[in-house]
Amino acid sequence: MVDLNEKFVLGHLLVAPCRLGGRDEAEKPARAGSPHRWMHLIHGGRRQQQQQQQQQQRRSRDLEQLEAEAKDGRSSPLAAEERPRRGAREHLPPWRRKRFLRVPERDSPSHSSPERGSDCSHNSSDHEDGFSADFSYGADDYDGEGNEEQKGPPEGSETMPYIDESPTMSPQLSARGQGGGDSTSPTPPEGLAPGVEAGKGLEMRKLVLSGFLASEEIYINQLEALLLPMKPLKATATTSQPVLTIQQIETIFYKIQDIYEIHKEFYDNLCPKVQQWDSQVTMGHLFQKLASQLGVYKAFVDNYKVALETAEKCSQSNNQFQKISEELKVKGPKDSKDSHTSVTMEALLYKPIDRVTRSTLVLHDLLKHTPVDHPDYPLLQDALRISQNFLSSINEDIDPRRTAVTTPKGETRQLVKDGFLVEVSESSRKLRHVFLFTDVLLCAKLKKTSAGKHQQYDCKWYIPLADLVFPSPEESEASPQVHPFPDHELEDMKMKISALKSEIQKEKANKGQSRAIERLKKKMFENEFLLLLNSPTIPFRIHNRNGKSYLFLLSSDYERSEWREAIQKLQKKDLQAFVLSSVELQVLTGSCFKLRTVHNIPVTSNKDDDESPGLYGFLHVIVHSAKGFKQSANLYCTLEVDSFGYFVSKAKTRVFRDTTEPKWDEEFEIELEGSQSLRILCYEKCYDKTKVNKDNNEIVDKIMGKGQIQLDPQTVETKNWHTDVIEMNGIKVEFSMKFTSRDMSLKRTPSKKQTGVFGVKISVVTKRERSKVPYIVRQCVEEVEKRGIEEVGIYRISGVATDIQALKAVFDANNKDILLMLSDMDINAIAGTLKLYFRELPEPLLTDRLYPAFMEGIALSDPAAKENCMMHLLRTLPDPNLITFLFLLEHLKRVAEKEPVNKMSLHNLATVFGPTLLRPSEVESKAHLTSAADIWSHDVMAQVQVLLYYLQHPPISFAELKRNTLYFSTDV
Repeated sequence: MVDLNEKFVLGHLLVAPCRLGGRDEAEKPARAGSPHRWMHLIHGGRRQQQQQQQQQQRRSRDLEQLEAEAKDGRSSPLAAEERPRRGAREHLPPWRRKRFLRVPERDSPSHSSPERGSDCSHNSSDHEDGFSADFSYGADDYDGEGNEEQKGPPEGSETMPYIDESPTMSPQLSARGQGGGDSTSPTPPEGLAPGVEAGKGLEMRKLVLSGFLASEEIYINQLEALLLPMKPLKATATTSQPVLTIQQIETIFYKIQDIYEIHKEFYDNLCPKVQQWDSQVTMGHLFQKLASQLGVYKAFVDNYKVALETAEKCSQSNNQFQKISEELKVKGPKDSKDSHTSVTMEALLYKPIDRVTRSTLVLHDLLKHTPVDHPDYPLLQDALRISQNFLSSINEDIDPRRTAVTTPKGETRQLVKDGFLVEVSESSRKLRHVFLFTDVLLCAKLKKTSAGKHQQYDCKWYIPLADLVFPSPEESEASPQVHPFPDHELEDMKMKISALKSEIQKEKANKGQSRAIERLKKKMFENEFLLLLNSPTIPFRIHNRNGKSYLFLLSSDYERSEWREAIQKLQKKDLQAFVLSSVELQVLTGSCFKLRTVHNIPVTSNKDDDESPGLYGFLHVIVHSAKGFKQSANLYCTLEVDSFGYFVSKAKTRVFRDTTEPKWDEEFEIELEGSQSLRILCYEKCYDKTKVNKDNNEIVDKIMGKGQIQLDPQTVETKNWHTDVIEMNGIKVEFSMKFTSRDMSLKRTPSKKQTGVFGVKISVVTKRERSKVPYIVRQCVEEVEKRGIEEVGIYRISGVATDIQALKAVFDANNKDILLMLSDMDINAIAGTLKLYFRELPEPLLTDRLYPAFMEGIALSDPAAKENCMMHLLRTLPDPNLITFLFLLEHLKRVAEKEPVNKMSLHNLATVFGPTLLRPSEVESKAHLTSAADIWSHDVMAQVQVLLYYLQHPPISFAELKRNTLYFSTDV
C-alpha cells in the first residue's frame, strides 16, 4: 500500500513511484498534538479547537471582570463566585522556560493601529482590559505519554532559535494539553538523590526513558515525513521539467538523512532495553554515543537559515513544491483514529532545532535517578558534559541571530526583555505584558479572539527608546490616586490561597474528582490574580519626551532596577526616533506572542505539581562583607525573598559609612512562605533631602549591585551554616545562611535560669521588678516611639540577629549599661528584641488557658455577643498580663497612626504580633510545619483577627474593665 505522503508527492510530480523505507516496529506512543492551522485535518479537531478557543475567551472575560471588580473595590475574594477554570502554569524559572524564540506567522491577524504617534490605547478601551488566563505554554520538553505539540517555527521566519545550553533540573515528563487537562506525570519527587531508595530510583529511570522513547518515536516519524519527498524530488531534478534543482534539494534537506539514521539507530537499540526492563539494564553507552554524534546538528544549525530561505523562495516560484511543502503527512500511532497528521515542511525543518536539547534534559533526569555506583553513571555524566559543551558552542553562533522584525533603519530588532507589570491606567490597576525590543518599549495585553483565530497581543502604547526618559525623583509628578487594597483583604487572600492549596492536596491524595480539583484551582487563581494585581507599591515611571507619562507599580526595587538598567544599556547605542506605521506596528505586535520569554502570569497556581513548593520556616542569613567598590561610599544591603508569587523586602543592614570594604557581620532571621529565591541588593545611602521621590515621599538611594540565588532545600536545610558569595556588577557580597523549620523556631521553651527575663513567666518578672509592666517592654516601647515610629516597616523589617542577642543578654543580666546600649542600637534590633521577648514567654501573653475561648469568641457573628465575650476574656487575664497587653496595645495604635510614613497599618501590626501573643506553648504533635496551610492556617489567621479586634476597638481602660462585671463564664 502506497503511503499517503508518497501518494501526495507522486500525484503532484507525475513521476514513477519511488518509496522510502518505513519502520515496521510497533508504535505505541500517544498521538502527537498538531498545530492549530492543521486541526481541521484531524478527526474532531475543528470542534476541539473551537472549544479551546471558547474556553480562552471565557477566561479572558473572567480576568477582565476581576480587574473591573478590583478597580471599584467591590470584590472580596472570599465571597467570589466560581468562574471558569484557568489552566495556566506559573512563570517558569530560567531552566524551565521555552528554549526557543520564534517570530510571527505571515497570516497573523491584523488590527487597526494609529499611523502617527506612539499611543495606541484607543485600539481597545481600558474598561475591557483583562489578561487571558490561558497561559499554559510550558517548556517544550519530552513527554512521558508521547504527546508533543507540533510547534514549528513561524512562517516567514528569519530568526534562529536560542537554545538553553545548560538546563539544571528535570523537565516535564507529562505536559498539560492546551485544553488545560491534567495528565498523570511520572516526574520524580524532588530531592530523590542518587543511591537513595535505589529501587524506586531505578523505576523512575524506566519512567524517564519511556517518556523519552515515546517522544523519540514521534521525532523519527517527523524526520521520515520530511525525507519522504526528497527522493521523488531528486528523481525529477534530472528530467526536462525539474521541480527543484539538485542544489536546492541538498540545501533544503541538508543533513536530515544523517540525523534520521543517528536517531533511528539510537531508538532501535534503546527500545528493547526499555521493553525488557530489569535493574541490570545499562544504556549509558547509547547516550554517550548519541552525544558524540551531535556534530551533525552543528552543520544543520549553520545551514538552517539558508534552508528556510531556499524553501520559501522555491514555494513562491513553484506551485508543485508549494503544495508538497504545505501538507506533509506525519505518521501517527497505529491505535489512533488519526493515522496521519498534516504538517508544513517549514515546521518539520524546525524539529531538529527543537530536539537538540532533549537529550541534555533527559540526561539530567537519568543522573538524578541513577545510583552513583551504577555502571551507567560515569557514561551519563560524560554524555551530559559533551552535550552541554556542544550547546554552549551552538549558542555563541546563533544568539546574535535571534531577531524579530526589521527596524526603520533596516537593522534587526531583537526582543531583549519581557514580563508582566501592573500599570496604573485611569486610576486603576491593569496587568500588562511589557516587551523591550532593541529600539522600542511596547506595552500590550492579550486581546480577545473569536473561535478559530490565533491569540494575539493588542498594543496599548509604545515608546521608541530614543524618546524614552526616566523622570528624576524631584521632577516626577505625584502618583494618580489609586485606591489600595486594604491590608486585611490582602491577608485574607493569602489565607484563602493557602486553604485552597491544602484542599487541592487532600483531593489529590484521596484521588478526588478532577472536576473538583479544577474548581479549586480556578478559585485559587482568582485570589492569586487579585493579590498580584493589588500588592505592588513601588513606582516605576517612564516618560515619552513628546508628551505622555506612564506609571507601573512593582513589588520590588530589584525589578525596577532590572528594567531601568536594560533600557539604559540599549539607549547607549545610536538610536533614532521614529513613528511606526499601522503595518509595522501590526508586525511588531504580532511578533510578541511568538517571541515572548515569559509566558505565564507569575502566580503560584501556575506551578506544576512536580515543582518544589518552596521553603516554609525561618532563614537565618549573616551578611558578612562586600568588596569591589571603586570609591568610598555609605553602603548597606537589603534582603528580599519571594512570597505568593512576588518579592518582599525582609531585612536591611546598618549603613557602613565612607568605605570601599564594608564589614557588616549582621545576622537576620527571615520568615519564608513558600520561598524559592533570596535576593541581596546593595545600596549607596543618599542623605540629600532634595532627592525625594514624590510617588512615595522617600529619599532615593542608589543601587550599587544586586544578585539572586535559588534556595535549594538540600543545601539550606542543614544544621550548619552554608557560606556563599554573590556577585553583582563587579561587587562581591559574602554571606552565610541556614534554615530552621517553623515548628522548631516557634517552640516556646521556658528558661532554665529564672533570674533573667527571657523565657520567664511575666508574673515572675513583674513581681521581681515590682512593676506593672516588665522593664524590657517599657524601655523598648519608649525607644521605638522616640526614634523609630516613622521607620518604614518598623516591626516588619528584621533587626540584626546578633544585635538582638546582645540586647537579650544585657536585659537578662540586668546590666547597668542597658539605656546607653539602647540609645546606640539600630531601631529594628530594638523592635526585634521586643518581639523576641513575647515570642519566648513560656506561655503566651494571653495565656494557654484562655486560648480556646479567644478562638471561639472571635468567631462569634453577633457584634454584641462578640464585644461582651472579648472584653470578658480580657478581664479574666492575670493583672500583669492584662496591664502589659493594654500597654502594648496603645503603643501599636500610636505606631499605626504614622502609617502614611512607616507603612505599618493596624493589620500589618496584628499580623506581626498576633501569633506572638496568642500562639499556645504546646505545638500540636503533627508533622513538621512545612506547607502553606500550616503557616496560613485557620488558627494563625484567627490569632491575627483577635489582636486586630482589640487594635480596632476604642481605647480600653484597665480600671473600666475591672468595674464592669458580666454574668457568664469564660467557657464561651
